[in-house]
Amino acid sequence: MRALVTFVYVFLYTPIVLIVLFAFNSGRSASEFTGFSTQWFGKALSNAFLMDALENSLIVGLTSAALATVFGTMAALGLERVSPRTRAVFDALFAAAIVVPGVVIGIATLVALVEVFGIANSVIASVWPGAQPPRLQLGFGSIIAAHGLFTMALVTMIVKARIASLGRDIVEASSDLYATPMTTFWQIVFPQILPSVLAGFLLAFTFSFDDFIIAFFVAGSKTTLPIYVFASIRRGVTPEINAIAAMVLVASLILILSARFLMRDRTATQ
Repeated sequence: MRALVTFVYVFLYTPIVLIVLFAFNSGRSASEFTGFSTQWFGKALSNAFLMDALENSLIVGLTSAALATVFGTMAALGLERVSPRTRAVFDALFAAAIVVPGVVIGIATLVALVEVFGIANSVIASVWPGAQPPRLQLGFGSIIAAHGLFTMALVTMIVKARIASLGRDIVEASSDLYATPMTTFWQIVFPQILPSVLAGFLLAFTFSFDDFIIAFFVAGSKTTLPIYVFASIRRGVTPEINAIAAMVLVASLILILSARFLMRDRTATQ
């Protein structure tokens, strides 16, 4: 069993190690290591197209993560006040949103947006006084909406787990001391769930920033970093692509470890 587990981990992580290794290759080959150099990191960071794609990914990631955090936290708080049967239904829906393949979400979101945009553009054209009415189309808004809805389920599950661990005792005690519901939330509940809220934001940003499949379907003319990397790979893998992957890997690991640190059980550290 240990040998099998070791083989699985080696199989999974060896390609990642090789990508990071060849990011420091001094030659132009992505399969032959000719020497150590950091030149490809500099070339990647000086690539104007790459920087534009990175900026787009940051805009999409931060905006969608903020929306997912707000609405996911609200959903988690609301689910604690419904009946167990209703809560079980919504828990199943949120879990399904997480486990459904990204290609299914991407195609479904694209079809839904095209239909909605078609109806909305027809209505706008019928009431717009000018000759050139504005048109809704795929772009930043569609990517943010798709990523926000997808990552909202993740935030809801994280925050809901934290709320469930608190119990109703502190809320009832606050009510017994004549605190208003809003005071109870901001002074009692919110400080307790804040680490999970921040962890949900970091994970939502990581998922949005790294996502390629959903963004590929709904990006329109916009190019995010994963889409840029995919387009570059189609022309051939170079150490510059490896350098980009290495930097994204390090950034993702930092965010994931930060989220894991925030989600740790406080009682274990006391």
